Amino acid sequence: MARGILIVEDEVELRELLAYNLKKEGFTVFSTENGHKALHVLAKNYHEIDLVLLDLMMPEMDGIEVCTEIRKQTIYNDLLICFLTARNEDYIQVAGLDAGADDYISKPLKPRVLISRVNALLRRKRKESTAGIQINRDRYEVTLEDKIFHLPKKEFELLALLASKPGSVFKREVILSTVWGSEIIVGDRTIDVHIRKLREKIGSKYITTVKGVGYKFLEQNNYK
Repeated sequence: MARGILIVEDEVELRELLAYNLKKEGFTVFSTENGHKALHVLAKNYHEIDLVLLDLMMPEMDGIEVCTEIRKQTIYNDLLICFLTARNEDYIQVAGLDAGADDYISKPLKPRVLISRVNALLRRKRKESTAGIQINRDRYEVTLEDKIFHLPKKEFELLALLASKPGSVFKREVILSTVWGSEIIVGDRTIDVHIRKLREKIGSKYITTVKGVGYKFLEQNNYK
């Protein structure tokens, strides 16, 4: 993995601070101050960039507009996008995720927290790859062993969650809170129905049931 990061941030001091700390950790860093330049830098260097740290509130072209433009192009399907934002309102986060973002980091930024979140995102990307599965959040499209599946939103989110940590067991309560959220009341049977639908579509060998606990996505060498 190239371990390249593009920083898009209009505050000069913050942009320089982020670049400094990421370079200390061994990342190749590209940086720019606005969305238009970011798209140009990305087009020129996309083969070296794994993650875009994208300021949400910028003049002329905001982060959501930039994210939307990136997600329109298939050459960036594997690119991770993480918003940097001082605004924590739910509707802002929902808008960003709907535009294709993978995560949020709230301002003010703490360097160690930033590095941990960046590494966690990149680990998730590696694990999805080693599991033999690719997740395209823009298209709600899953590529598994060279087969492409287009899934409804909840089935997609459920599979993406399980595949984010192959071999790890996800408890039912974690699945419910992550995929359906705390504001929507659903029963355990809802998870079972969605798991059954996933198995019907992608095959039964990938997801295993841990009785009384939850489900897990098998690591690639454990497929039967």
